[in-house]
Amino acid sequence: MQKQLSRFDLSMLVVSLVIGMGIFRTPVNVAQNAQTPELFYFAWIAGGLIALCGALTFAEIGSRFPVTGAYYKIFSTAYHPSVAFAINSIVIFTYTGATAGVTLIGSEYLCNVMMPAGSDTRIPVFITAFTSISVFFLLNLLGLKASSKIQNLLTGIKITLVLLLICAVFVPVPAETIQVAATPAPAVVMGWIDYVKAFGACMVAVSFSFTGYQQTINFGGETKDARKIMPGAIKTGLLIIITLYLLINYAYVEVIGFEQLKTSGSIAALLAERLFGPIGFKILSVLIFLSVLGYVNANLLACPRIMYAMGQDGALPRVFAKTTKNGTLITSLTVFTLITLVTLFFAKTFDKILNYTVFLDCLGTAFAAASIFFLRKKAKEADSKDIYKLKLYPVLPIVFIAAFLFVAYSIYAADPFTALTGIGIFLAFTAIYLIVRLIRPKTV
Repeated sequence: MQKQLSRFDLSMLVVSLVIGMGIFRTPVNVAQNAQTPELFYFAWIAGGLIALCGALTFAEIGSRFPVTGAYYKIFSTAYHPSVAFAINSIVIFTYTGATAGVTLIGSEYLCNVMMPAGSDTRIPVFITAFTSISVFFLLNLLGLKASSKIQNLLTGIKITLVLLLICAVFVPVPAETIQVAATPAPAVVMGWIDYVKAFGACMVAVSFSFTGYQQTINFGGETKDARKIMPGAIKTGLLIIITLYLLINYAYVEVIGFEQLKTSGSIAALLAERLFGPIGFKILSVLIFLSVLGYVNANLLACPRIMYAMGQDGALPRVFAKTTKNGTLITSLTVFTLITLVTLFFAKTFDKILNYTVFLDCLGTAFAAASIFFLRKKAKEADSKDIYKLKLYPVLPIVFIAAFLFVAYSIYAADPFTALTGIGIFLAFTAIYLIVRLIRPKTV
């Protein structure tokens, strides 16, 4: 694989892998569960600190394991190929679901402003989403270098959108829209058990908003001087995300009001309306659609590299490791895109995608982060100045793993069926791997 990605390219990938539609929707879920502004802010700050612990952990993993499809390789090396196959198969299917769901939401924003009011937008939304994913599939056939340039542009639009919405804080409320303040809501009385439960529920949505950066390690084999560049790119990208998230959540509370935030629909549209007036929603809708395209392209870049590594290892047919002359992962990219397009037919509500994706991702991410203990022990003699080593080891990885297991438990407590279904899927994929291995003819 050619070394094509710079630190800037990787940093932009981190931002787009994390910022999809979550930050324009999940603050409502967090406010509903938090009940108080203090717990709302605490959840986002805690989420940022936990994500930073994870970023530092995966920065070291990426530095120690700079290969294409490293998210699969670390499981295969630290645990067992069956575990690697099961978890990464789940990752692939959950990311196809997330990509399909986010694309549908972005397409809905666009179609609502492009079509006459009161029109049935279901078919146009589907066509827009289907076309968007197909176009970016074709663009990715041009190779990683071209795709990364497109990604940098889309990520720039995404960052600009968030910064623009944050500026709503500085726009004064028009005199004609000032209303008499309503009677303040009665103070919420909560015991410490209630706070723990509420915090766990908040962290489900917060974790969904912060997840994705761990997939950056899949580009290790295609990054220039990956051992040095990848850690810096992951940290830079995540610090940008944490800063944007804290600022935009402050803007939501200041502009909309905390009590109103709990029941608001399109919270980003309210900020846009403050900025641009009546046409604010139309401007926002176009920008959100462009932002969504960045998320789509990032997943079309990252996830096929997992399938490529699985093909190399024999967990999938060898054809998945096939590349073209320009380095395009032709089979893996095509199959991932097809699964995503099929998923468009079955994508349901945002909340179902949220719980399903976060539970499976929490378990997988916790196990992936835990591989750092194996890598440190196994490769201790190979440590060099080129390898990034996080500070406060093993405290930071333990905090990160414990936090993600706590979120997984919170999902189980709120929706046992979703959690047990996820565990059942993991066991089913593990069994599939073992059965195929048993019946596959042994080569001499």
